Amino acid sequence: MDRTSGGGKRRDDVFTSPDVVKYMLDMSGYLPNRDLSSITVMEPACGKGEFVIEIISRLCQSAQTYGFDPSEILNRRLVCYDTDKSKIDICLDRIHARFPNIDLNETVFKNEDFLSADVRKADLIIGNPPYVRYEQIPDAQKEIYRKTFSTFRHRADLYVPFFEKSLRSLRPEGKHCFICSNRWLKNQYGYNLRDLIASSFDLQEIINLEKVNPFQEKVIAYPAISLIVNCPPGPSFRYVEVTDLNALPKPETTKYRRKMPYNGDWDDTFRMLSNRLKLTSIENLGFKIGIGVATGADRIFIGKNLPKLVEMELLLPIITSKDVRNNQLKWNGNFLFNPFDGNGKIIDLSLFPKAKSYLETHKEKLQRRHISQKNPQNWYRTIDRVYKDLLSRPKILLPDISANNLILIDSGHFYPHHNLYYITGEDMEGLKVLSAVLMSDFIISQLSQLANSMNGGYLRWQSQYIRKLKVPDIYAIDSSDAKMLASLYDAHNLSGINTLVNRIIA
Repeated sequence: MDRTSGGGKRRDDVFTSPDVVKYMLDMSGYLPNRDLSSITVMEPACGKGEFVIEIISRLCQSAQTYGFDPSEILNRRLVCYDTDKSKIDICLDRIHARFPNIDLNETVFKNEDFLSADVRKADLIIGNPPYVRYEQIPDAQKEIYRKTFSTFRHRADLYVPFFEKSLRSLRPEGKHCFICSNRWLKNQYGYNLRDLIASSFDLQEIINLEKVNPFQEKVIAYPAISLIVNCPPGPSFRYVEVTDLNALPKPETTKYRRKMPYNGDWDDTFRMLSNRLKLTSIENLGFKIGIGVATGADRIFIGKNLPKLVEMELLLPIITSKDVRNNQLKWNGNFLFNPFDGNGKIIDLSLFPKAKSYLETHKEKLQRRHISQKNPQNWYRTIDRVYKDLLSRPKILLPDISANNLILIDSGHFYPHHNLYYITGEDMEGLKVLSAVLMSDFIISQLSQLANSMNGGYLRWQSQYIRKLKVPDIYAIDSSDAKMLASLYDAHNLSGINTLVNRIIA
């Protein structure tokens, strides 16, 4: 159960809270008052045994009531995988200390990679799969997983193939219960997994825990519990957002149901909108959504001292997410070196002696970039092409991760950096009206359901989510209301914006 922090730094093992372990076994129906002797249980990544200990405890209680030998049943009906032998040893020590009369043979714990192991079918597969980001998976393993698992696509986290393999290892009517990142519910890399579940399994519950910490230590994670059954898909599933671990919903609760999608597109499932509304997308209104320039070497292509080093005609004032903070747009004085001419072609460096001299001092580093290795003759280009006319266009600026309450507009002075998304339109008035709508609780509520909020509740304004937002047709709004929205935007009047937007969409 290795985990990584939000910044990719490796962490020690993070163990699921005992109360959450008990809750997951409860919702899976693995209860001590039932005869558990016929249920085969599998844990794909057992770690140091948080789930295994509770499973054995419940089986022992069941054995007392129903008169069977718990050791014999465990040796036949429990199997646990982990790639780290030292964790298995710790787990066994814990079992021997807690249950001295339990005698386990070598078939229970397997020091193997679950994803490549020859796995038998099970009635219950439960646990906390590894959180290993795509970038941290060895290339050789990635290639194997891509060939083996149809869900391992689009830079997927390692837990995604754990889902697929365990789901395919269920017996008919078998249950699957994982606690892991909730990213698969919304991100692109989860599409194939969502499609697999929607077409072949019955998703019964999702308990979203991103607002609480279900682990035994503080860790940056956005977890959810899912319960899936190997039977034909049902028409709906239960969805609950938990804000207090002491108030986990009872398994028999029937409210909070949502319609089950039929493929991998679950956007509408997590975006609750009034059916009375005639809404559309931002792009359908004629606005363009984009992301700023990626250079591949920001320290070389971006800086405050560039006017002293290269010709001014090659420089554009650039704005980054650091310039769009505290509800203010404040340029820090950075410039972007633009290696493209007005026609979008790479410039001839011989015509710009200062730029040539500057870039050649960094040539070795620039040539190591993938973009340079693909086109060695253009070793001094940025990863993205620079379109100079974007500089003078008014644009809404949206930092990827933002704590701002206000949506800020550049009236046409700066070029956006790749940590900024932007929206361009035909006129400043339309951008102000759209910005006011985007600041409203109506949109923020949608965004919070479409996107996974970051630690601290910060919003994520990524293009994949911006494109899915449903907004009122701002050009169909009464002209006096449109003018009022623009005026409220200029005044930063959030309360007035919410009141007016609520009236417009009612």
